[in-house]
Amino acid sequence: MAKEITDKRRWVVIGLIYSTALFYFLFQGGKTAFMLFMILNLLLIYLLLGRWSGISKVYGSRSYKQQGAPAHAEQSLTAGSSLEVQLSVRVPGVYPIPYVLVRDRLYRHNGQRLDFESSFVPNWKRSGEVVYLTPPLQRGEYRFHSTQCLSHDVFGLFEHSGRFGSEAVFNVMPQTVPLRQWHGIQRGIRGPYSHAIASRSSKETTQINGVREYLYGDRLSRVHWNATAKTGDWKSKAFERESLPRTIIILDRYAGDYPAPSADRFELAVSAAASLLENGLKGDTAMGLLSVGTQLTMLQPKSGLEQRSAVIKHLTFVEADAPHTVYKSLLKADSMLEPGSFAVLISGVTGKEAIRSMEWLFRKGLTPCLLQIGKPAGQVRQDESWRQLLRSRGWPVFSLQQLQELPAVLEGGGGS
Repeated sequence: MAKEITDKRRWVVIGLIYSTALFYFLFQGGKTAFMLFMILNLLLIYLLLGRWSGISKVYGSRSYKQQGAPAHAEQSLTAGSSLEVQLSVRVPGVYPIPYVLVRDRLYRHNGQRLDFESSFVPNWKRSGEVVYLTPPLQRGEYRFHSTQCLSHDVFGLFEHSGRFGSEAVFNVMPQTVPLRQWHGIQRGIRGPYSHAIASRSSKETTQINGVREYLYGDRLSRVHWNATAKTGDWKSKAFERESLPRTIIILDRYAGDYPAPSADRFELAVSAAASLLENGLKGDTAMGLLSVGTQLTMLQPKSGLEQRSAVIKHLTFVEADAPHTVYKSLLKADSMLEPGSFAVLISGVTGKEAIRSMEWLFRKGLTPCLLQIGKPAGQVRQDESWRQLLRSRGWPVFSLQQLQELPAVLEGGGGS
């Protein structure tokens, strides 16, 4: 609306100038007045023809890929990735356009909007390309809408626009780290499931069950030489494992349980949950997820690709929106937790609240473990008493400061 009012004012000013030149030519006459009047007519024709510059019928295409990834690689974006977007634009017609301004918008599922603006000078075919890079993206669903193209006359007086493109949607999944073995939890748990916390920590049989990718540290006796020779990549033997327990990952979504900055700490909790679930489901462990926020989500322990898709989808959109502390959230899910399962509580909770939550899980017949999204190093010492109390009851407590530390914490028994 404001643009229309501005254009009207400009046409009013141009009309006054044209009227003045016309009267000057009619009443004064002469070569100077005639030349001035003709130049003004030519400029006016140029401005009027701008409406038919072809920009209103602009068309083009959009392509995007993860920064640094090959052009045709499968898109699997994780939190912290940047997106490289390329726009190819073509403007029909012959009207001269000095440059084209391109505006693109990216919407996140929570309403957040990212605006991008670039420009190019059309070549002799009246086409051009624009490439821009997004900032590191957070988890969630992102949606491209139509792209707006703008052109101006050489004086910059009038703006003409057009749109092209269809809606495009993609997801940014939680960041994960690969895990090998959970030796720390394995040593800390007491009871019948101490050997089977994840697929790689369960006891293997001597029955070969196929071929898997070689992992750094595998013994030479495990290398599958035939598969390695055929594929050209290192392969290892995969052995069948003993039956695995039902494992439930419990994600605390109460923002007050995470030390500042709470948003970053909660993202770390989500990434840790995604890493544990991904690792377990890859080895056919029955993995489940309990997530209590404004709505309660309980995915019963299962194995398979469908379960993996369900948990990753939930973790892609999850927010720290729980109205209550983790203990009260657990009470809401009382009827959904089955005895005999192994439960990993991922939370920033400390002190009495942590003790109360772990005791409640134990009374429900679950074997609890706490992965605590830790406080700064200066506050760890004063928290040591409640940690020691939990460990004395055979319940492991692990402290995590950064996602990259997770393999060392779990695999090396870093229950700090």
